[in-house]
Amino acid sequence: MMETKGKLIGRELERKQLEEYIESDRSEFIAVYGRRRVGKTFLIRQVVGNKACFSLTGMENADMKDQLANFFFTLRRVFPKATQPTSWIEAFDGLETYLEHRPKGKKIIVIDELPWLDTVRSKFIAALEWFWNGWASARDDIKLIVCGSATSWMIDNIINNRGGLHNRKTHQIYVAPFTLNESQRYFKAFGFGYRQKEIAECHMVMGGVAYYYSLMLPEESVAQNIDRLFFAANGELQNEFENLYRSLFKRAGDHITIVSAMATKAKGLTRKEVLELTQLNNNLKFTKTLEELEKCGFIRSYVPFGKAKRDALFQLTDAFTLFHFHFANENKYQDEAFWTHSLNSPRYRAWSGYAFEMLCLNHIAQIKQALGISGIQSRACCWVGKNDTTGKGAQIDLIIDRADQTVNICEMKFSRSPYEITKSDDEDFDNKLAAFLQQTKTTKSLMLTLVTSFGIVKNKYSGHIQNQVVMGDLFN
Repeated sequence: MMETKGKLIGRELERKQLEEYIESDRSEFIAVYGRRRVGKTFLIRQVVGNKACFSLTGMENADMKDQLANFFFTLRRVFPKATQPTSWIEAFDGLETYLEHRPKGKKIIVIDELPWLDTVRSKFIAALEWFWNGWASARDDIKLIVCGSATSWMIDNIINNRGGLHNRKTHQIYVAPFTLNESQRYFKAFGFGYRQKEIAECHMVMGGVAYYYSLMLPEESVAQNIDRLFFAANGELQNEFENLYRSLFKRAGDHITIVSAMATKAKGLTRKEVLELTQLNNNLKFTKTLEELEKCGFIRSYVPFGKAKRDALFQLTDAFTLFHFHFANENKYQDEAFWTHSLNSPRYRAWSGYAFEMLCLNHIAQIKQALGISGIQSRACCWVGKNDTTGKGAQIDLIIDRADQTVNICEMKFSRSPYEITKSDDEDFDNKLAAFLQQTKTTKSLMLTLVTSFGIVKNKYSGHIQNQVVMGDLFN
């Protein structure tokens, strides 16, 4: 989400919600969360403007002493009578005193990067609970807006807090990465001449993160921008992968190890397979790490069609992470045009197929809309099995299991022109449908659905496809 000529691009719902909460006639505790660089702070600043009477940003990798000094210096600028606190209880007491001296009317407090304030043995959360429960919530004029990129911390300590803040947060706003539609609006607003295919490719690399888009130059092609940002000497996003994970998780080593393993298998891995590939210990810490990755939107867990919960798969769904392992982490010869030189390579074809699948998984609502089934309950998953007749393995990229006794068997094909179904493709589709029917014994109707970049070429095999979805449909 960025600004052009005073206009906010995207985030209409989030902006409307935040404005309504600020204008309510009661005190509000609003938690804004989402991954690093996605535009949380920008959203708050655009809505709040200069109306905040106190605005604090936590300091990364600072101890309690420095965090309290930062709080004190910030408060002293608006309240010269403030005194240096030695604890968070004292800090919030000073904030209360300042707010009580303010004129009547709404009092907006913004605390950004809240997780960074919660240093070891600081008792920050206890002090925040004391401030909200003992003073702010009893009034009708306090608007406390807290924000943080450490999504798992925000969820555990604020949104799902089981202590003194349990059910005390009045609202939560999740700021997600841009959809393709929002990405297209962004590029149009800033004078980029990219077509939908190029915008989709940007999304497949950068995952719809607004800040990454803001570093792109309209006078450069997509390939030039990617090379400059990721592969050129001192590229601005060269170290972003490590910075991203270490900003979200205090000990990111295991998180990175797990996503490294998941990047090798598109359909996902069972818990047992993740343990075998990573050699991590099967304990509560491992479970917690998986949960944190899922809460932050890097992976998803799902139960394959016809399987039990114990057969759940964990699948990497974050585009930026996938790009890192397929490209940014593989530039062994420090080629500053590594992306451009890879565009016709097997590496690019393997990545683009996987990344397009992830793009589709992140736009299931748009696929359902294109199929005319938006109002029908459904779940999305993959499926892997074997054809009992031929012995051939079968993997289905996406299954939309519908409540109307129908299953869409979806195949995703990323290409630079209309896709031509070959005899080999047709045989592969037949094998998958046969294997699916044999293994699942489903009585539901099956619809073979092809999701492609530009549709399919009419030939003797194209008539076997019941439904088509094109890339343009994902932009709706």
